Amino acid sequence: MGYLLPLGILLVIAIALIGIYNSLVGRRNQVKNAFSSIDVMLKKRFDLLPNLIETVKQYAGHEKEVLQNIVELRNGLQQPDLSSSDRISMENKLTNQISALNLTVENYPDLKANENFLNLQRNLTEIESQLSASRRTFNASVLDLNNGLEKFPSNIVGNMFGFQKEEFFEIPEIEKANLNVKDMFGN
Repeated sequence: MGYLLPLGILLVIAIALIGIYNSLVGRRNQVKNAFSSIDVMLKKRFDLLPNLIETVKQYAGHEKEVLQNIVELRNGLQQPDLSSSDRISMENKLTNQISALNLTVENYPDLKANENFLNLQRNLTEIESQLSASRRTFNASVLDLNNGLEKFPSNIVGNMFGFQKEEFFEIPEIEKANLNVKDMFGN
């Protein structure tokens, strides 16, 4: 009978370790799932961009640099061997180029009135909104995982099994700066 108490304590510790480990696995998988949601939104955007670019090309032939940058970034983002940080950096650059495209469009009243363009622009706006929501979900998942990896006792279990903290999806400093609306309109 005296051996049951130590055996019971070991059983409780084992169950606690299994619970903590499974919790960390779930959190890590949630981060992967959230990052996949970002990929889904990026795929939607990738599929929409060629149509948007072709429509703009019909009206704005001399705005080739912005259009070319978008195509190059889009193609670069489709490389399967990109690290998460490289993908985030390139995706932020693409977002900047899409903003530049939207500013370029302001110079073409006929394009702004084109029904195909308006539909594509609405779709792009919706996708960008969904992408923003996916990024927030990803960051919430990263926060949950990282908190689990820093709190006691799950930090011990995380270290024992080689769990790694994840990086947040952050926007570049330039996008955090206040915009000068006057500069945007060339005045």
